[in-house]
Amino acid sequence: MDDSVRIDKWLWAARFFKTRSLATQAVENGRVRLDGERVKPARGVRAGMLLDVDNGSTHWEVQVLALAEVRGSAAVAQTLYAETEESIAKRQTLADDRRFFHEPGASIKGRPTKRDRRRIDKSAL
Repeated sequence: MDDSVRIDKWLWAARFFKTRSLATQAVENGRVRLDGERVKPARGVRAGMLLDVDNGSTHWEVQVLALAEVRGSAAVAQTLYAETEESIAKRQTLADDRRFFHEPGASIKGRPTKRDRRRIDKSAL
């Protein structure tokens, strides 16, 4: 058995992305870094490597603990990696900021409608 797994398969199995194609796109777009470097989706990941993962809404810095090629339960997925202390602190700080300082346009997806624009303008006053 090989001691490495494709990075896109591992990200999907560890439940950072909902589909493998989303994981592949993230790796291709440079939102996933392996030991600080951009990689291709076919790059092998091994236990002990450090990954920076940005799925669009959240940013993690994790160390790979175990390998998996198939997607299992969430409990199994959490055993595949360990999040660094700095990453936990950053995510907690950002979560607190979002809770206390709500961005008026954060809930709007895409271009705002006339009604959305009025709400934004009203909350800005």
